[in-house]
Amino acid sequence: MGLINMMANTSFVFLPALVGWSAAKRFGGSEVLGIVLGLLLVHPDLLNAWNYGKAAAGLDGAALPYFDVLGWFRIEKVGYQGQILPILAATWVMCRVELWLRPRVPNSVQLLVVPIVTIVVSGVLALAVIGPVARHLGIAITDALVYVFNLAPVLGAMLFGALYAPLVLTGMHHMFIAVDLQLIANQGGTFIWPMIALSNIAQGSAALAMFWLARASNERSMASTSAISAFFGITEPAMFGVNLRYKLPFYAALAGSALAAATITLSHVRASAIGVGGLPAFISIIPQQIPMFLVGMVVALVTPFALTWVLARRQLPQS
Repeated sequence: MGLINMMANTSFVFLPALVGWSAAKRFGGSEVLGIVLGLLLVHPDLLNAWNYGKAAAGLDGAALPYFDVLGWFRIEKVGYQGQILPILAATWVMCRVELWLRPRVPNSVQLLVVPIVTIVVSGVLALAVIGPVARHLGIAITDALVYVFNLAPVLGAMLFGALYAPLVLTGMHHMFIAVDLQLIANQGGTFIWPMIALSNIAQGSAALAMFWLARASNERSMASTSAISAFFGITEPAMFGVNLRYKLPFYAALAGSALAAATITLSHVRASAIGVGGLPAFISIIPQQIPMFLVGMVVALVTPFALTWVLARRQLPQS
């Protein structure tokens, strides 16, 4: 299963490189530089989301590392794996820099000067300004959701259940790792991780319904493999490959996720740790609360499947 998950997740681990290529093509810049900029944002020397969450929460003595730029300022060594907004904004800046340089640099040295200057300028801006702004935007959204959850738990749960998958599309969902870890450290459990797991299941259930509805073999293959991936916590294949293509399955999954989140919130379900999402997530739930989490899982399975079956069956070609 680990090998299958790695295969399914590879394109999303390096998603910024793919987005950088596509965005650079759209913005009129060099596609190769777009790929390089995307790979820069997921360089292994930069903290991934998991380690950033631990460092931000100060767990196990972890602290955020920094680049010291000539003693003038510091840049956090933080990567943007699986995130879309930072690389989109950074690629737009990169293309503006490149297009500004091209007519101003002599042709004899253009191949040497333009790519290097473009990547240096856009890379520094991406790591020092664009990425942190996008991350803090995600933190603000997280804080707002937690505030609503504390003020009106059921309403907050339904909002979180409905909004988590759209946040995954932007990459902002990584910010919840730090919140989860902080809640576990301070309160002995987190209410966020169980709802994340149910959102995974809901996306998988909608994709599974599309598998049963599909007639074309390629549609069935995509739906089945992406559903399995979502049931084990990796929802991007289901969302990008199936549910968003037909829209109604995605909305059905959001509705199922919201309803399932409200269901477990009424019983105050918490997780004592975070780990694999989707169906195996029950092992992270506080043991006494597992039965009610299983009820939430049933809701997350049945609701999106039924809604997709009813609403989306006319969208697929019949041959």
